[in-house]
Amino acid sequence: MSFIEDLWLVLPSEQIRGKSRFFLDSFLQNLSYSMSTTICGGDTAEVSCRDDKQALALKMVAIATILLAGVAGVAIPLVGKKRRFLRTDSNLFFAAKAFAAGVILATGFVHMLPDATKALTDSCLPKNPWSNFPFSGFFAMMAALATLLVDFVGTQYYERKQEEKKRGELGRVESVDSGSVFESDGIIPVEVKETSEKVFGEEEGGGMHIVGMHAHVAHHRHNHPQGEGACEGHARGEDSHGHSHSHGFGGGNEEGGVRHVVVSQVLELGIVSHSIIIGFSLGVSQSPCSIRPLIGALSFHQFFEGFALGGCISQAQFHTLHTTLMACFFAVTTPIGIAIGTTVSSFYNPNSPRALVIEGIFDSISAGILVYMALVDLIAADFMSKRMKCNIRLQIVSYFTLFLGALLMSLLAIWA
Repeated sequence: MSFIEDLWLVLPSEQIRGKSRFFLDSFLQNLSYSMSTTICGGDTAEVSCRDDKQALALKMVAIATILLAGVAGVAIPLVGKKRRFLRTDSNLFFAAKAFAAGVILATGFVHMLPDATKALTDSCLPKNPWSNFPFSGFFAMMAALATLLVDFVGTQYYERKQEEKKRGELGRVESVDSGSVFESDGIIPVEVKETSEKVFGEEEGGGMHIVGMHAHVAHHRHNHPQGEGACEGHARGEDSHGHSHSHGFGGGNEEGGVRHVVVSQVLELGIVSHSIIIGFSLGVSQSPCSIRPLIGALSFHQFFEGFALGGCISQAQFHTLHTTLMACFFAVTTPIGIAIGTTVSSFYNPNSPRALVIEGIFDSISAGILVYMALVDLIAADFMSKRMKCNIRLQIVSYFTLFLGALLMSLLAIWA
């Protein structure tokens, strides 16, 4: 302790304190300015094309169009799961889900992250700290890691619930069996339903969920045949143990449904967080020139995001009420954002420092969540599945639709 005190006496402490105080005051002053609502700059093209009356009419069209697109997208997998060609275990659904995953991935990388970077490095904001550090990438990274944590914790939570439920059922069966109920005509047999031998984390189609390394180890302990024999067993629906498995993606296996429960809820969280922002951005705009291309782009985007989310909800096998609430919440989020933006457009300035900071942070967080969900829970989970490995035609079609979805959504950045 004496050494530190002696060192502090040798150093120019007053000078250090003065510089520290200066940098702290400067930082706090810049941060305070970043939260101001003063008018700063503005898009000259938007100002020259301003027409409040026409913009309001286009916003009403946008609310109706985007609402219908969202309802159609999320409803197709939910309503069509009883139709043969639209069931969640069909090849058509598998390929369409790959297309939707490409759309979501491009939304995060090409739309949300660049918009966040543009907002957080705007000339209206002080260069220190906003231009001296890549905040958009940092917030996106932290959001992706937080999503991983939520995904992992949620999976562990639902796994424990399933184990407790099974232990309770097993205890009841054993108690009834030990009682050996007799009647005058003999013994009443107690029928025990055979449970599937899939380990937790194994997907219905043979794929593994990335969250939970113990699931990966358990998968190898399960001793499924490898190589060509595995594909033959997969095609027959039987494995080397001599019993049947349901390899459909929307089957009734409880462990396979646990992953989809977590995925559907986290995916909806990511979609809702950025849907509010993009709807609000459209709502506050008073330029028909900006709103027109956004209507088509957001409708396309909303439809395929809804399709991916609807597929996950369908595979999670929620109760009807839960399914309806999740679907409706997704469908109305962007229209609600547009309505809120329209309401405050008369006094809200989207180019104020506070608006730029809030928009940039939310866009960054949304980008991180969407990129994680697209890569880990949609693309990796499906493309690493046994079903994909054993079907060359499905591989070609799915990769084609994946790249096509990402490309088309990326091209929309030219107009919106």
